[in-house]
Amino acid sequence: MKKIKPTSPGSRGMSYVTYKGVLTTDTPNKSLTSGFKRKVGRNNQGRITTRHKGSGNKRLYRDIDFKYNKKDITAKIETVEYDPNRSGFIGIALYADGERRYVLLPQKMKVGDEFIVSEKAKIKVGNRIPLKNVPVGSFVFNIELKEGNGAKMIRSAGSSAEVVAQDADTNMTQLKMPSTEIRRVHSSAWASIGEVSNEEYKLVNIGKAGRNRWRGIRPTVRGSAMNPVDHPHGGGEGRQGISLRRGPKTRQGKLAYGVKTRTPKKYSNKNIIKRRKTKR
Repeated sequence: MKKIKPTSPGSRGMSYVTYKGVLTTDTPNKSLTSGFKRKVGRNNQGRITTRHKGSGNKRLYRDIDFKYNKKDITAKIETVEYDPNRSGFIGIALYADGERRYVLLPQKMKVGDEFIVSEKAKIKVGNRIPLKNVPVGSFVFNIELKEGNGAKMIRSAGSSAEVVAQDADTNMTQLKMPSTEIRRVHSSAWASIGEVSNEEYKLVNIGKAGRNRWRGIRPTVRGSAMNPVDHPHGGGEGRQGISLRRGPKTRQGKLAYGVKTRTPKKYSNKNIIKRRKTKR
């Protein structure tokens, strides 16, 4: 982590992750990249469904292997690279049969290190095994929800889930997520040992608005600064509180902060042992 000298108001407090000595190349593998159209918060009709997204620097998409379907073949890390589409570092894995694939790297993995995807693999950082073979207390990432569907959970920088219990009767594994939620995942699903790389990412201070625009993040306007037609908090002369309302609202009029937003009848509700702690 490096802090910028305060030579201007925007650079005061600004910081960024130092890539020198960590990344080994700044040129991605051409055969594993492609152009793509960013959705910038729009749906298939072009209407905004997620606000505050748009513009930003042009990006190349790196084809990351989240399936890990090359089993019992040793792979060696050739590069450590930056990916503009995700917060963790990626690298090219050269398999023993000569194929190259991009993979999400765990912490402390460097060029020359090896990993393997196997049911009999050792409990070693980078190795990928079924959850039923992971000892209680171990940390995992790149977790599948169903066997063979590819990694869906724990893929952002510095994150990991802890294996807290193995239930042999139901063939389920209990995981403690970064949000403090404890949930069950089928023991046949696969996961990688370790924690996602670039753990300093969450400490970055953006510093100025322009830097967020480069990232494709548009400005956020306070609801109290809008008109009543645009937001439940809008209108009034001068600054107003939320008055007699039940609490802060979203632009759509739904309650915000400390309320449950999860779908009551979602199919995976039965797998949540303990709900995450919410701010109130």
